[in-house]
Amino acid sequence: MALAMPALAGGVLSRRAPEAPRLKARARARRSRIGVHHRIIERLSQPGATFCFIATLFLATGVYGAIKGGEYDAMVAADGEPADILAKALGFNIKAVTIAGQSEMTEAEILSVSGIGPRNSLPFLDVAEVRERLQKVPLIKEVSVTKLYPNRLLIEVEERQASALWQKDGVVKVVAADGMTIDAMRDRRFVKLPLIVGDGVNMRLGEYLALLEAAGDLREEIRAGVFVSGRRWNLKTTDGVDILLPEINPQQAIATLVRLQRESHILDKAVLSIDLREPDRLVARMTDEAAAERAEHDPHKPKPKGGQI
Repeated sequence: MALAMPALAGGVLSRRAPEAPRLKARARARRSRIGVHHRIIERLSQPGATFCFIATLFLATGVYGAIKGGEYDAMVAADGEPADILAKALGFNIKAVTIAGQSEMTEAEILSVSGIGPRNSLPFLDVAEVRERLQKVPLIKEVSVTKLYPNRLLIEVEERQASALWQKDGVVKVVAADGMTIDAMRDRRFVKLPLIVGDGVNMRLGEYLALLEAAGDLREEIRAGVFVSGRRWNLKTTDGVDILLPEINPQQAIATLVRLQRESHILDKAVLSIDLREPDRLVARMTDEAAAERAEHDPHKPKPKGGQI
């Protein structure tokens, strides 16, 4: 028994020993909280501290109330974010915007699309966002936006050039050389552009422009190009004559038409259509009146069916 008692006592002590550090830690935390409270009270007891605390409280309450009541949003909409307001107060407002490279779009249109206004400051203007807005305009091909400190902005644009009119489902649109639709046909400033007709033909504009180039002096006589069955072109003249071109080597057929016009003025005759799809044969369809008149002058020749010659 005498030997067991010290061991038992030692065992009891070993189980209670870890509680001492925890008690000390709790005491330190309690003293720390009391110390923080005392420091806050001491700060507030200093001259002017109470006024600053109350002012800060009122300011925070006012900002929260403005946000909840919508006044903050109205301020941002009118004058910009707080950072913009501060930057403008320091002289970094956007006083001038220089726009270069535009020909079809007006400066007012570009500014309107860019979203730049009195609420913006130069340092906090997101030029990537401005670029993205402008590049959504079909007429604009490329755009760069440069900040010129302290208070100027440079916008340089490269416009797509209106190259043709594209008619589809009765709607006429202005397209660029790459086939990109620029805008709907709204005024007569584009009325003299080449006209193409058909589904998806805007992406084959280069083919039609090559045919016009091959037509030479006859180009002014061609009013429109109609893409047929996704394979070949028909040309419509200003007098309403249809010129049927072959799928393969249409430039050669155009050369034949140019020669016939030079030699016999075939487009000046009363014809409805000229079929050039066969390389060694031409079929011209005359109007009924012209066919009847021709038959009268040559009674021994049978009247051609459908007015063909």
